[in-house]
Amino acid sequence: MSAEPVTAPVASPSAWAPLHIAVFRSLWLALLASNIGTWMQTVGAQWLLVEQSGNDTLVAVVQTASTLPMLLLALPSGALADTLDRRRLLIGVQAFLTATGILLTVLTLTGHMPATLLLTLTFAFGAGQALTAPAWQAVIPELVPRPQLASASALGAISMNLARAVGPAVAGVLIAQTGAGVVFGLNTLTFAAFGLVLWRWRSPTAGDAAAPERFAAAVRAGGRYVRHSPVVRRILLRAALFLVPGSALWALLPLVASRRLGLGSGGYGILLAAVGVGAVAGALLLPRMRARWSMNQLLLVSGAAFTVVLVVLGVARVELAVVAVLLPAGVAWVMVLSSVNAAMQLFLPNWVRARGLAVYQMVFAGAQAAGALAWGALSDAYGLVPAHLAAAALMGAGVVTLRWWPMRDTTGLNREPAVFWPEPHLELDPDDHDGPVLVTVSYPVSAEHEQAFVDAMEAVRRSRLRTGAVRWGLFRDGEERGRFVEAYLVPSWDEHRRQHAGRLTGSDREAEERAQALTDGPPLVSHLLSAR
Repeated sequence: MSAEPVTAPVASPSAWAPLHIAVFRSLWLALLASNIGTWMQTVGAQWLLVEQSGNDTLVAVVQTASTLPMLLLALPSGALADTLDRRRLLIGVQAFLTATGILLTVLTLTGHMPATLLLTLTFAFGAGQALTAPAWQAVIPELVPRPQLASASALGAISMNLARAVGPAVAGVLIAQTGAGVVFGLNTLTFAAFGLVLWRWRSPTAGDAAAPERFAAAVRAGGRYVRHSPVVRRILLRAALFLVPGSALWALLPLVASRRLGLGSGGYGILLAAVGVGAVAGALLLPRMRARWSMNQLLLVSGAAFTVVLVVLGVARVELAVVAVLLPAGVAWVMVLSSVNAAMQLFLPNWVRARGLAVYQMVFAGAQAAGALAWGALSDAYGLVPAHLAAAALMGAGVVTLRWWPMRDTTGLNREPAVFWPEPHLELDPDDHDGPVLVTVSYPVSAEHEQAFVDAMEAVRRSRLRTGAVRWGLFRDGEERGRFVEAYLVPSWDEHRRQHAGRLTGSDREAEERAQALTDGPPLVSHLLSAR
């Protein structure tokens, strides 16, 4: 079913409403501590390399080692989170991170931490974070009601921005007083604390899962879902159009602080804190703004505000002006990313939620990484002012594209699981992994309904391809006038069985009913199994 552009505002609960739920509050606080610890870990690793080698490239590679796993492992991590028990997966990952942290702490405190091993362990931490992110994002809808998902997403953005502001500052003080080893030890404790809170939580869906999908098939199914979902693709596009130019703020802010304003690490911390304060304000304002504006209006206002922010950052020479403009930057950042993240969580069905969110995480990390590289290179070649102005121009152009590529309205779509296909009755007994399977569905259609039927089957085509089919076609019967045959190929009997038993949603059912309402009788379904 195609969705129309968002036109109506949505009433939202309080920004803090999810924190009234005890289990969400405990997990959110534990994750906040873990996020702070992650930023402390990054600063500690960079400082340790400065002391050991003084090599600028090695110091910069710390950030690469932290973020590269997200690009490499996000989709496989999402597949794991959709096929395994998410709570147990998260506990296992925290145990791995705790053990890695203990190793790093002990070796650092005893003076046995070479640069290569430090970077290897940093990559391991990044891999753990890549495994954590999709599973945690997919768990949130289990913790809070659907109307509170936007607020929960905003609280996630607050957590990230507070960690970005607090973590480096705390790490700087501790490193000066005690050394990097203590920072690594505290980060290890945050992993253990998050794992303990997860262990005490009991997921209400823990016993509901069917037999897990095979890993490779799950990865491919996640990719197919994103590829054949116009709503998901549009959400990813809007996120990328904001993140690529928006990453200029984070990439160039250290240079603005040191080169133009002459600030040290303390002054840079104040600038980060200003963004964090703005992020908190944005989360508080988001429910009110969602009640007043539609999603596209919110993206329009936030994008326009961020465009102005980038222009001011490019030309401002006074610290107070920079601090003042970073406050609305934090507001706009949270409003855009919380809104698109919540839209993803609301739209994705549970069976593929972690994989869809993993692709979102890939876009989130990749857009910022590519953008930061581009804006840094542009600044090196032409200076801070042209780099900021170019980013502002790109942000403004992205805002203008809302006219042609708006967010789609999903409020009327039924995203609940729908099991409505009759069980197939076969003479053969295929193994789950036998395939491919060719499914044909024959429809009698009168001449006056033919074109409307063909048009209605477009939504059915997308449904089949999202939920398991790798090929789809609609054909006219050459021997019998008024008969159409739908044929689609599924990789295995297991994939097709999952279409019967939980991959379809209420909106998929409505699409089929609209098409079948144009037929002159019930469809005839056949399942053709591979002869080999």
